[in-house]
Amino acid sequence: MAAAKKNSTHGRQIIANNKKARFDYFIEDTIEAGIVLAGTEVKSLRAGRVSIAECYAGDHHGELYLYNLYIPDYGHAGAHLQHNHKRPRKLLLHKREMSRLLGEISKSGITLVPLSLYFTPRGIAKLELGLAKGKKQHDKRATIKERDWNRDKARIMREKG
Repeated sequence: MAAAKKNSTHGRQIIANNKKARFDYFIEDTIEAGIVLAGTEVKSLRAGRVSIAECYAGDHHGELYLYNLYIPDYGHAGAHLQHNHKRPRKLLLHKREMSRLLGEISKSGITLVPLSLYFTPRGIAKLELGLAKGKKQHDKRATIKERDWNRDKARIMREKG
C-alpha cells in the first residue's frame, strides 16, 4: 500500500496518473471535475489504491459518469460496508461545462479520458479529464521518436555542458 504522493506545485496530493492517455491521445483541452464517492472508496483512495488506466467518461441520461474506475476494497471496513469496485461514478460539473462536454463527445473521434486523480488541499477528491482525440500508429511513432531525441539531447547537454 503506497501512500499518495505530494505534488508541491499546486498543493495537490496525486493519487493516480494516466501516463498512457497522453501517449494514446491528443489532449485538446483539460477540465477539473468532482466525483461522487462512498466512504470506503475515499478511504481506499487515501491509501493510494486505484487504477484509472482503463476508465473513461460518458453520457448517461444527460449527465457525465466515469466508467471502469477500479477502486479496491478498504481492508479495515466490514464486508457489509464495502463498495462495488467498478460501479459508474457520477462526475460533478457546472451545467454549462457539462453541456459543452456532452456536445464535444457526441462528435466522432472525441472522448473524455481521465488524466489524473488527486486530493485538493481541502481534502476533496478531484479528477482531471482530458478532451481527447485518438492518435494513429504513425503519430505514436513520432511521439516515441521525439521523446528519445529529447532524452539524447539532455544527455549530450549534460556531458558537454
